[in-house]
Amino acid sequence: MPPTRSFSLTLWLALLWASLLILPWNGSDSGFLGLSWLMSPGWPEDAPAIALGLAYGKGWLLPLALPGLFLIAAVRAPVGTPGEATRIILWSAIGLALLLVLAMSIDLRGWTWSLPAQLFGDLPRRNPGFGVGPFIYGLCCLMIMCSGLAARGVCRGDGFATGSIGFVAAVIGLFVFYPLAKLGLSAFQTPRGEFAIVAFWQRLANPRIWTADGIVASTFALGLVSASSSTLLAFCFALLTERTGLPFRRVLRAISILPIITPPFVVGLAVILLLGRNGMVSAALSWLLHVEPGRWIYGFQGVWFAQTLSFTPIAFLVLVGVVQGINPSYEEAAQTLRARNGRVFRTVTLPLALPGLANAFLISFIESLADFGNPLLLGGDLQVLATSIYFAIVGARQDRGLAAVLGLILLIAMLAVFIAQRRILANKSFTTIGGKGQAGVAIPLPAAMRWLAGALALPWALLTLVIYGMVLFGGFVENWGINSAFTTRHFQQAFGFAFENGGLIFTGQAWPSLWTTIKLAAIAAPLTAALGLLIAYLLDRQRFAGKAAFEFTMLIAAGVPGTVLGIAYILAFNNPPVELVGTGAIVVISFVVRNMSPGMRAGVAGLSQIDRSLEEASLMLRTGSFATVIRIVIPLLKPAVVAALVYGFVTAMTTVSAVIFLVSPGVMLSTVYIVSLAEAGTYGLAIAYSSVLIILMLIVIVGIEVFVGQRSLRRRATVLPAEVL
Repeated sequence: MPPTRSFSLTLWLALLWASLLILPWNGSDSGFLGLSWLMSPGWPEDAPAIALGLAYGKGWLLPLALPGLFLIAAVRAPVGTPGEATRIILWSAIGLALLLVLAMSIDLRGWTWSLPAQLFGDLPRRNPGFGVGPFIYGLCCLMIMCSGLAARGVCRGDGFATGSIGFVAAVIGLFVFYPLAKLGLSAFQTPRGEFAIVAFWQRLANPRIWTADGIVASTFALGLVSASSSTLLAFCFALLTERTGLPFRRVLRAISILPIITPPFVVGLAVILLLGRNGMVSAALSWLLHVEPGRWIYGFQGVWFAQTLSFTPIAFLVLVGVVQGINPSYEEAAQTLRARNGRVFRTVTLPLALPGLANAFLISFIESLADFGNPLLLGGDLQVLATSIYFAIVGARQDRGLAAVLGLILLIAMLAVFIAQRRILANKSFTTIGGKGQAGVAIPLPAAMRWLAGALALPWALLTLVIYGMVLFGGFVENWGINSAFTTRHFQQAFGFAFENGGLIFTGQAWPSLWTTIKLAAIAAPLTAALGLLIAYLLDRQRFAGKAAFEFTMLIAAGVPGTVLGIAYILAFNNPPVELVGTGAIVVISFVVRNMSPGMRAGVAGLSQIDRSLEEASLMLRTGSFATVIRIVIPLLKPAVVAALVYGFVTAMTTVSAVIFLVSPGVMLSTVYIVSLAEAGTYGLAIAYSSVLIILMLIVIVGIEVFVGQRSLRRRATVLPAEVL
């Protein structure tokens, strides 16, 4: 093994012993990432493992030092031979195994099996979870084992790649598959925590789930109609912007980014202000036609309406690129055979757009299944999987077993559609762009299609602008539908401030949740971008055994709905060994896990444009993989880095489905606070808060783009000879 790797092993081994001798082994109220132990250490609460084992009767912690002792001997010996590398792998694996056995042996109520109880006696009824020490210990054992694997030739001896694979696998295992396993186990448990298969079948056979108007049928019916309407409208938008001379094409493109910067429930709020019992349209109809305002907007049709508004711009982003990519030469070839525009559109243009239409439909369907905000605000008596999971937790019954069953059904449905989307489109070839330039001009839309697209899309675009205009205007109305007087009271109540005693004091009630959200989002955004780009690098640039399984694992992690992840985190991290519920750490982790997929896709797309020879040249000069990534790959991936940072921050600021289960009085987020305002009927304050959030997102996006700038490839201008000019 090279000397630098020996230094790496020494560093990880030193951290391992620090986790046993210095760092606190038990968690505190501030969570395993809290630093209260550093500021004001207390014993035995903040004692390290060795001290707890020797002085406080917790002898079961002492065997954790044995792998460290044997690893000292292994690191001091020459590690270039396979035998020494094997010993390093063996003892680090033993350390990981001991830690996992210890983690699974103690829960909130004591020992989970009889043997340690016989050896060490009973434990107190309330046992703390892990502190920072066990996590550092586990990380060090993992990195030492990966170094040993690299010494045995794994990943061509690349320690950085091997360690990265191990780290990503550990993160996904701990924060995705472990919570999902707890979710699955909870579905088989009685309210007292006893395992009973009959309890699972009783919950699964609940008639509320499977009847014709039950939860599953309503969820899939809503997904089908929302995906169909969103895809149809988006296709009309794409045709109008790319195949006509419509003067307002830029406005339609601007509408497409609105869902990205808008909290998922804001459209539902605006629909209530427009079409609710006291809405503007309802009041106008009541005055003109003497129609009694009703509650028709609440239910299936209201959620469908709101989801179509929300998902049409997302489908448009998919379809506009598809329409742009259709090669005009194919259409011109049909015209030379004397086919009219209408037949060319039916036989050439539309078939070539089928993969984009299928992709847009499946994306909208997935979004509808996972949608939480719109059904929560507009659902009424409608029962869908996302909200049924929520009410099973926060309702009067508080049936976690039923929530787990519903979560598993939603997870299976989401993964099935997610995998079907990839496989259906992967097996089709609709190539229209080759190495040659595209000549010709795209044919105009047939008159009938142009009028149909305009009749559907333009009124919908106007309605969309009105809906989002309501979000900005609704916060300046005293009491919507009752008193339309102009006021700034809602903004002052939410974001008021004053100058007292020479200092600035934030008096608004929304400031605490906004500052908390910004702080946690700022922490999560770089972690999200780093993890997503690291996974992209491993998938695109590395070859290793089990790569197909690794990629499939990433696919599953990306397809977990936010509602399912939230309830899984409640079940997994509310008790030892890992207690995170009620801390900011669990919110940050949920942000990172939920939002890493777009950064991963952006990284794969960016790496596909970078020639591997650049990295190979660096490696041939004996520059390590880590230095190569930092000095060469990351600067060339600047657009992907910016995209991952922007998406990570914006989605962390606007997400609600997962974090609504994870917030606590001390860790309140903006989106959850707005939902609570809307549920209480305080629409003016909720809309005012939403408006500030949208404007803040626009400022962040523009600021990041201006600050980071464009990727510079240092192209030099070429002066053509005079005879060419």
